[in-house]
Amino acid sequence: MDCIFCKIIEGSIPAKILKETSQSISFLDAFPLSKGHVLVIPKNHHQKIQDMSQSENTDLFLLVHEMTSKVDSISGSTLVAIHNGIDAGQEVPHVHVHLVPRSKNDSAGPIHSMFNSSLKLSESEVDEIYNKLKN
Repeated sequence: MDCIFCKIIEGSIPAKILKETSQSISFLDAFPLSKGHVLVIPKNHHQKIQDMSQSENTDLFLLVHEMTSKVDSISGSTLVAIHNGIDAGQEVPHVHVHLVPRSKNDSAGPIHSMFNSSLKLSESEVDEIYNKLKN
């Protein structure tokens, strides 16, 4: 498989590994957005979170929890981001969680700044989405 993250896991591409569990691994991002940008990934190749087993998911997010505290010590705030699929901005089709140290003056804004405008939905559209997600 030609997946850069799978190659990091197998050791054929070097990385600054921070912590490893039986099912997950964390390392410094090779193209950081800020000092201390960390990636946390499952060792098994899955494109989306919902493709992972419950055990893999639990292990991944326990490591995210642990590493977030460490990343947070750099600047006091951490952006936790997951692009779950290509249309969501996922560049490597392997589940990965970004932990990005944030500060007031880093030029990045809140999540709403990623989009051109707020979506205006009718009450019936909101109800339709609500019912689809709830059931």
